[in-house]
Amino acid sequence: MATEERAIPRFPAGFLWGVSTSAHQIEGAADEREKSVWDTFTAEPGRVKDGSTAAVACDHYHRYREDVSLLAGLGVDAYRFSVSWPRVRSEGGLDFYDRLVDELVAAGVRPVPTLFHWDLPSSLQEEGGWLNRDTASRFAEYVSAVADRLGDRVKKWITLNEPAEHTLFGHALGAHAPGKQLMFDALPAAHHQLLGHGLAVQALRAAGATDVGIANSHGPTWPASREQPDLEAADFYDLLLNRLFADPVLLGEYPSGLGELMPGDVAADLKVISEPLDFYGVNYYSPTRVGAPQGEDIEFGGLTIPAELPFSVQEIEDVPVTDFGWPVVPEGLTELLTTFHERYGDRLPPVVITENGCSYEGIDDQARIAYLDGHIRALHQAVEAGVDVRGYFVWSLMDNFEWAEGYARRFGLVHVDFETLARTPKASYAWYRELLRAQK
Repeated sequence: MATEERAIPRFPAGFLWGVSTSAHQIEGAADEREKSVWDTFTAEPGRVKDGSTAAVACDHYHRYREDVSLLAGLGVDAYRFSVSWPRVRSEGGLDFYDRLVDELVAAGVRPVPTLFHWDLPSSLQEEGGWLNRDTASRFAEYVSAVADRLGDRVKKWITLNEPAEHTLFGHALGAHAPGKQLMFDALPAAHHQLLGHGLAVQALRAAGATDVGIANSHGPTWPASREQPDLEAADFYDLLLNRLFADPVLLGEYPSGLGELMPGDVAADLKVISEPLDFYGVNYYSPTRVGAPQGEDIEFGGLTIPAELPFSVQEIEDVPVTDFGWPVVPEGLTELLTTFHERYGDRLPPVVITENGCSYEGIDDQARIAYLDGHIRALHQAVEAGVDVRGYFVWSLMDNFEWAEGYARRFGLVHVDFETLARTPKASYAWYRELLRAQK
């Protein structure tokens, strides 16, 4: 538990504390909705390391009341979940989210839906998916339907989750659904997701929404050395993973040299992509150490980094790592936020940390407590440095289906027995509960 001597400094009044999940990772009930690209992907042998699927996952679809009780017991202000586009396209699909939102409101927990968290309907993928410009328009239509149904109770909305990862892992490297290995030919998927974001912002505004943002993943890029090849490789990586997805949204322009690689009337699209936001969501896990290409494929963080990419991703030495092998660098969060504050100035809206968490085994998860403690302190340092941060969401409420890793990684504050589906709060759940009490 947090002690008086080690108490985390207080955050500003009104600071939003929460936890996050995503639909495909927890809901289950796959036979009660349309198929998504992840259903197709996980059905292919070898795609998921333990051969599992999310057909049942945590069965949140049938156990949501139990899970809302866990949220209420935790004492969070808000719950960030995602709406399944395939479920909404199914008969009665929006009824589930109606019930979930009602349950959250009754429990005093603010619902914060993310409208796309990687689970594109398979039928839309068959028409080209995010490589097809029309998907952006279809996304906006779906967003309008969700907002019309839930907007009387939902006030805070997130359009997309991590378009960078969905582009890189899903369309460039083939490690995630839809399993495309297009390398740089995946860039249209990035542009169309960003266009979909802008159109979704317009749809939400039309429905009366006044608190709208996006959840982009970001982290500092650290060059492997001060040698010119490493510096150039790190700059390029930072361009692809950070600025490619922040600059269009915040500045209304692509980084130099990238705009001409995008399809369509890019100048007109950028006016839509840069629709003003009320907050900017940041998912942070760690910095990335990047150097010049090494002439061979590299296995890193569960991914294969192909030799033909103009950079290599390397280990950060002399720092602890999670059970996933990800480096634990809390100060990277401070660095990231102060860098964005300096880079974007008054174009950067208030920031919300929409994901931050770690994979560790065990119910007495002291390592997770240390991780969260360090990162929340680092976040407070960013606030003290002048960054306008308005909220923090832990990833994740419960152990879940961790994409291509299957059930081998546990990010939850609540342990899930995937045989019985029993929920057991971990030590980190109790620690976070006490932290929230101390912040009130």
